[in-house]
Amino acid sequence: MATIRNPMEWGSAQLRLAALHLASVGRSVRGAKPDQSTSSVAVRRIEVADLREVLAKGLDDFGACRTDVIFLCVVYPAVGLILWWAAVGYGLLPLLFPIAAGFALLGPAAAVGLYEMSRRRELGLKPSWMDAFATVRSASFGTIVVLGLLLVAIFLFWLVAAQVIYALTLGPESPTSIGGFVGDVFTTGAGWAMIIIGMGVGAIFAAVVLTISVVSFPMLLDRDVGLRLAVSTSVRAVLTNPVPMAAWGLVVAGGLLIGSIPAFLGLVVVLPVLGHATWHLYRKLVPH
Repeated sequence: MATIRNPMEWGSAQLRLAALHLASVGRSVRGAKPDQSTSSVAVRRIEVADLREVLAKGLDDFGACRTDVIFLCVVYPAVGLILWWAAVGYGLLPLLFPIAAGFALLGPAAAVGLYEMSRRRELGLKPSWMDAFATVRSASFGTIVVLGLLLVAIFLFWLVAAQVIYALTLGPESPTSIGGFVGDVFTTGAGWAMIIIGMGVGAIFAAVVLTISVVSFPMLLDRDVGLRLAVSTSVRAVLTNPVPMAAWGLVVAGGLLIGSIPAFLGLVVVLPVLGHATWHLYRKLVPH
């Protein structure tokens, strides 16, 4: 027979439930075995030419799942337009380009559902957009969340850095109009200094995100490993293949730039292709 518990009993039960959730996340971050954080995973050497195969497989996955991934990814242009409106409407015009460029920093986390769809198709299963949400049942879901929050923190640091760069060049006053701001950016020495410094600093942020995430997110879906092992494997994959991975970074940056014009609509195609291709890049870099 059901009974109504007093507040103390209810509170105690909620605390126990929260503790169980925290323990689950802690296990997920550590991995399935205590020694996994100190073990290592083999990493292959690849060539720049391998990136063509990776992109071709990404296009093939996109073709097979086109309707599902377009439905799934239509949110990105919507978010981009909302950010555009917020930046222009609330005096954040100098941060408009840094916010748009920040898609590259958050992309690896946003594409987790696409990795899962490619993984299922690789297994011979018929993927659908609902599979993107199956990641919540992954043994490494807690780790994926933690790593995603790390990318969000890096994105916020990038916005702070971009604001500082603007304040030291064209600022600190906010621009009075879009036309005036664009003119100052491209026709003044301070504007070009902001562009050059901003691109250099942005490249550093992008390189950090690429290094820690290009393998780690797909690996966490593929294997029950800890955060340290996933990230260290990603770092070793980049250090082992500096030229191909630099080329991949340029492909991603170029694709996102093209996809952002006009009005971020191209991201509906660019993001799923890059997301699926990243799964196949992981397969190239890390043996089964």
